[in-house]
Amino acid sequence: MPNITVELLAGRSVEQRRAFAQAVADSAVEILGARRQDVRMVFTEITPDVVANGGVLASEDESRAGVVAALDKR
Repeated sequence: MPNITVELLAGRSVEQRRAFAQAVADSAVEILGARRQDVRMVFTEITPDVVANGGVLASEDESRAGVVAALDKR
């Protein structure tokens, strides 16, 4: 039984999470030989002020400003 934890910046739509879950479940079935009903996934949403990349908070990283802004609009 694969247990998969996915951390995402908050703001993804239900449709996006659903499509991602389906794609990951498809891969687990194909690659791991898991039964679809046994593929468990937990989504944890995080905010840009609690994650840092290269020592820079995502909320303060100019190179991620477009991604953060797009998620804020949802």
